[in-house]
Amino acid sequence: MTQQSAFGSGEGGGKSATDLLAAAALFAEGLPAAAAEALRMAAESHAFDEIAERHLAVAAQIMPDHAAVLIGQYRYYFYKGRLQEALAVACRCLVKAARDNDLPSDWHQVQPHNAAFGSYDAVLPRFYMFTLKAYAYLQLRLGDYGEGQDAAVKLLALDPTDKVNARLLLDVVQRAGLGDV
Repeated sequence: MTQQSAFGSGEGGGKSATDLLAAAALFAEGLPAAAAEALRMAAESHAFDEIAERHLAVAAQIMPDHAAVLIGQYRYYFYKGRLQEALAVACRCLVKAARDNDLPSDWHQVQPHNAAFGSYDAVLPRFYMFTLKAYAYLQLRLGDYGEGQDAAVKLLALDPTDKVNARLLLDVVQRAGLGDV
């Protein structure tokens, strides 16, 4: 399985860079300048763990539940190969995304009619979908194939048009003979 972040840039779904930047701006909405600066500094110092983590901690101290801060933490841990820590952040993102979309807190209970999951322009439902994809991907990478497969199947149930490419995760599971897709 290739190492591509479910929150990464390879998930455009045919959208332009301008559309993706607009969505990123929405996620940054309400982020105080000090937190934004801490995230910028963390990104610039990503090669120096202690410094980057100190900047991430500052951003989290200022706005612990802000999407931009959570995504910054997730990406940092993910690209450092610290998948357990990335999974913990993905779980926090799932809680936030469920709350922001007024969805059940247990992703197993979420149904297609609960939000506009099929619309790529619906930013909050899309954040939920990408978060669930990150969760599924990390579960697979960490060896919990049943949980990862179940989350990927849920993604397809929520959006049968598969705008977040959940089918790719299920294809990997099937090719590896790890599940019963």
